[in-house]
Amino acid sequence: MGQIRPGRRRRPDDGAVGRGLSQGPRRWPSLRMRGVEERMGGSRKRIYVVDDEPDIRALLRQVLEGYGYHVTPLASGALARQAIRRDPPDLCIVDLGLPDMDGLTLVRELWEDVRFGVIILTGRGGVSDRVLGLELGADDYIVKPFEPRELVARVNSVIRRRDQLAATGAPVTTRAVFADWVFESGDLSLTHADGRQETLTAAEAVLLTALLRAPKRVLSREQLQGAEPEKDDIAFDRAIDVRISRIRKKIEADPKSPRLIKTVYGAGYLFSADVRWE
Repeated sequence: MGQIRPGRRRRPDDGAVGRGLSQGPRRWPSLRMRGVEERMGGSRKRIYVVDDEPDIRALLRQVLEGYGYHVTPLASGALARQAIRRDPPDLCIVDLGLPDMDGLTLVRELWEDVRFGVIILTGRGGVSDRVLGLELGADDYIVKPFEPRELVARVNSVIRRRDQLAATGAPVTTRAVFADWVFESGDLSLTHADGRQETLTAAEAVLLTALLRAPKRVLSREQLQGAEPEKDDIAFDRAIDVRISRIRKKIEADPKSPRLIKTVYGAGYLFSADVRWE
């Protein structure tokens, strides 16, 4: 599929989205919206789109609302801060090139203040910004230009992961005890025997839960992801490695010589400790 160019009108889900595009209004099938709402628990999830380009904000709103989401477009980091303090969303899509602050700064603030999904939207081609965003707590990233259907798939994946984690707050086993740690999947917290606490992002919690559910077994990156691999295999592998590194920094006595999460070169990762679920 070709990229959408300025002045060329195409259906939002028919081509790659970049900068400087123009889109006309479109009526989306209500059946699609109802299907998404049913899969998401019967209520529309709220998404904030933080981007300084009006065309991008308008298009993302059009596409995502067509899939049943409630979208609020925001043109700056300052507006995003105000909106989040007033009414936190389920997911925030943040462009790194904001006019009033660096998007990575906002991503860091979002995770420190409130726990909800974060997807980075960037036109920067380097892997370093994407990796840094993941290290700061983002759940995923999209590089401009992008396919709208890819964006929707990634949004669905982040929302679904967070809903699955929230669902573990039901009366089922949600506490894992290993080494000197207790992991509470209900609030994504880790508590050490000495009293110190760590908090995981949703993406980190998904990976740790997968490892804890299969101790002393090698899990591939695809198994740990629990979803379809990224189109960019290198970026996909790096995203998993970055999250594993973040988890190690939180639970390992020496993250550079890990004893709990072992790397099995060419195969994946292995959780070496005994695990008791309560």
